[in-house]
Amino acid sequence: MTKFYKQINGYPAIRMRRNRMKVFSRRMISETHLNANNLIQPLFVTQGKYENTYIESMPGIKRHSIKSVAKEAMEIYKLGIPAIAIFPYIPNDLKDENGTESLNKNNIICKAIKEIKNSCPEIGIICDVALDPYTNHGHDGIIINSEINNDKTIEILCKQAVIQADAGCDIIAPSDMMDGRVKSIRSALDKKNLINTSILSYSAKYASSFYGPFRDALGTKINSNQVLDKKSYQMDPANSIEALREIELDINEGADIIMIKPALSYLDIICLAKQNFKIPIFAYQVSGEYSMIKAASEQGWINEQDIIFETLLSIKRAGASSIITYFAKDIAKSLK
Repeated sequence: MTKFYKQINGYPAIRMRRNRMKVFSRRMISETHLNANNLIQPLFVTQGKYENTYIESMPGIKRHSIKSVAKEAMEIYKLGIPAIAIFPYIPNDLKDENGTESLNKNNIICKAIKEIKNSCPEIGIICDVALDPYTNHGHDGIIINSEINNDKTIEILCKQAVIQADAGCDIIAPSDMMDGRVKSIRSALDKKNLINTSILSYSAKYASSFYGPFRDALGTKINSNQVLDKKSYQMDPANSIEALREIELDINEGADIIMIKPALSYLDIICLAKQNFKIPIFAYQVSGEYSMIKAASEQGWINEQDIIFETLLSIKRAGASSIITYFAKDIAKSLK
């Protein structure tokens, strides 16, 4: 290698800039490519007085009505984006300690799935399986004796998954981080002959500070009087070997796809997963990442579109097959 790079007449024989000098050559040697097929648009849906209201901490993002979310899904599909991920905003009067509304076969998510599939049957629908939008304490599971009870929570998650799949959801995405939930959900789906419903497991979901705007969007603020926080079930940002163990367990339990969340602060985890497992890897560019870019852009400190492309390319380069991002629709327009 040393002699390959030896200088000729005092100048380098190898000039790396040659391939970067012109647009056509940069295009030909580009190693990572981003297209609409790599994007998934998250959408929020609600009903009542919060329909079509904008989320203050997420500029440009709103909570759709059922009619609006179906229309939006059609527009997204026409841009070449293959799937959406839908999340509910549940009014406080429908929340309780056990997240009972999650088991209502006519809840907002089930209504939205049916409406979307009626207007755009081709688009893939990903549904979150977790209790935090439905609980009055904002946690992802059932609290017993001041801790999240893993097994009782899984019992409800299995029922929730079946209800969503029955409504027409294509991909069930457990984001709760309970131990053993992938195996239990797979078994519950199969028993109901929902064998073609995929599981996208949030295998490495970190206890991140980047989720704040998302919790505003869902209205899932943790009660400040609680001693319990999400660090008791979401992953420690300091850990990477643990992430590989979580991913391996979920694959062995029947996950079809694995998720790493957030994306930008955990590019190393995406890369490690890509190197160690032969399975599709999704990454979530979360609300805090979105809002930081929007805020800096509004101040004129950065070029928004350039930053979006750069961050999404970095996630793709690290090894993600697809990226859930609030920028999906806008970027798909640019790509077209």
